[in-house]
Amino acid sequence: MSFVRPEAARWLSRWNEVLTGLAVAAFGLWLMSLGGVLMLALGGIVLAVSLGMTLLSWRRMRFRMEIDAPGVVSIDEGRISYAGPLMGGGVDLSELVEIEVLDVAGDRRCWRLRQVDRQTLLVPLAAAGADGLYDLFATLPGMDTRALMTALEGDATTARVIWKRTIAPEVILPPRRR
Repeated sequence: MSFVRPEAARWLSRWNEVLTGLAVAAFGLWLMSLGGVLMLALGGIVLAVSLGMTLLSWRRMRFRMEIDAPGVVSIDEGRISYAGPLMGGGVDLSELVEIEVLDVAGDRRCWRLRQVDRQTLLVPLAAAGADGLYDLFATLPGMDTRALMTALEGDATTARVIWKRTIAPEVILPPRRR
């Protein structure tokens, strides 16, 4: 038996990391208010780190959607796998050359991940486990985090490129033996 309404529990679980970061920031402010050089320095460090972590968790939270798309996304050692009822597959992060966002079937927003060999994988943003893709995409070289954050906004009836690898494919893949 739960004493919390289901809507409130969903809201709290979505905002959990952000609220925790803000609580730790408040603790840092309290430490600073105790006075003394040591407490001022310790509280300042706690405050700065917690605000940085709060910002990152707020950005990640925007990608934590209610799961209403079929399929499951799994991330394992640099490999993104998607298993859906009609399609699926996997992409290695080292072979990824382009990330696009587009709307499929009118209202389902998807990532289109393209590999060096031109194979593509469509991953719905609202699939289970898709919220973990934000952290993975943010580590890509040359990723503009502003473009990543705006992937959820605006019109995507035509594919919008979020990231493109600037290294030539022949540098990524070894040459084929004949």
